Amino acid sequence: MSNLTHFDESGRARMVDVSAKAVTTRIAIASGEIHMLPTTLEHIQQGKLKKGDVLAVADVAAVMGAKQTPNLIPMCHPLMLSGIDVSFSELQENCGLKVKVSVKCNGKTGVEMEALTAVSTALLTIYDMCKAVDKGMQMSNIQLEEKSGGKSGDFKR
Repeated sequence: MSNLTHFDESGRARMVDVSAKAVTTRIAIASGEIHMLPTTLEHIQQGKLKKGDVLAVADVAAVMGAKQTPNLIPMCHPLMLSGIDVSFSELQENCGLKVKVSVKCNGKTGVEMEALTAVSTALLTIYDMCKAVDKGMQMSNIQLEEKSGGKSGDFKR
């Protein structure tokens, strides 16, 4: 387990000590998809769902999810996030929506988990708001697209 940073020498889970790390600008971009019936997508686009503007609520949910990440993922550090950008795009070929979230901070540890949590929270919110008309929606492809900053360097899928 020596390569896994969240375990000590005896294999016990631990929060990584980042006190000696340098403060750098950290950016992570994650994405995910939700697939649905064509009528469900139409309802979202036309604002016909009784619960309100699905994408506006999912946008706020993504921000809240990013900010709450250390309360959900046990070994995540609380971070002072400096920016969260959420975007939605239609998936033409397989009827659905793609959520993309960029999270930024100046800190000693990365924001990958915050970006992934934000995407997941947005997708779950879309499901929650639309489940009355489409219980068969599927969430998929939740993934880190890219990250920059920190000792481990940059990553781009």
